[in-house]
Amino acid sequence: MIIDTHTHIFPKKIKQDRSEYFDNEPEFKLLYNSPEAKISNIDDLIESMDIYQIDISVICGFPWRNPDHTKLNNNIIIESVLKHPDRIKGLACFNASWDGAADETQRCIDAGLCGAGELAFYLSGINKEALAFLDPVMAVLRDKGDLPCMIHTNEPVGHKYPGKTPITLEQIYTLAKTFPDNKIILAHWGGGILFYNIMKKETKGTLKNIWYDTAASPFLYDSQIYDIAVDAGVVDKVLFGTDFPLLTPDRYFKDIDNSNITPLQKEQILGKNAALLFG
Repeated sequence: MIIDTHTHIFPKKIKQDRSEYFDNEPEFKLLYNSPEAKISNIDDLIESMDIYQIDISVICGFPWRNPDHTKLNNNIIIESVLKHPDRIKGLACFNASWDGAADETQRCIDAGLCGAGELAFYLSGINKEALAFLDPVMAVLRDKGDLPCMIHTNEPVGHKYPGKTPITLEQIYTLAKTFPDNKIILAHWGGGILFYNIMKKETKGTLKNIWYDTAASPFLYDSQIYDIAVDAGVVDKVLFGTDFPLLTPDRYFKDIDNSNITPLQKEQILGKNAALLFG
């Protein structure tokens, strides 16, 4: 079984004309102002899943500032899950600073979604204020059955690109320490913090409830990253995620095949780990 844990879809009208949604949405404009930035809907995703033999995809929208945009996108996520119950699972997505974020989390979970994400702090990084915004959302996820939360992270060094946040490894580590009882998926390999699982003191315990997805990996890392995850002892916490429609699954399959991981480890990454996490 292959499970893609990180995909994005939008309502059809946003795909048809994204420019109407740029006003007072600096994060959305930052990522999607370029016509080369792909926007897809659920039909596009299902078609891609069929081509690349993806069994299940976990979908999310965008952390809009406008609550109406948020609910519009989340409603599409809910509708997609109901329409394709055997192939699609969904996450509630919103701007965590919105005072209705916890209520929206509750609403979406009650409607059939299985967690929250991809939550992002594109302009600030995950600072103290961001952690305070996350607190009521994380409480809802714990109360609703220990559901996971996917959070955007990125490497704090290297080349710049749209959506690269001013995040630090210390902020990512503090996130894990602040919410030790929540299951947290760190997108984009957690900005590299998985490497610190080889430290002798503290970090293994702090990062025990952290998972790492592979989203955008072909843009960021050599195929060796999969071998390093094995050496760091976290292969059972790595989740296959494509960031669809950013990249197609075959780009990831090529990197995985070029690594030195075993067939069993490949099965874990491509689906078994996600099946255990999402139930």
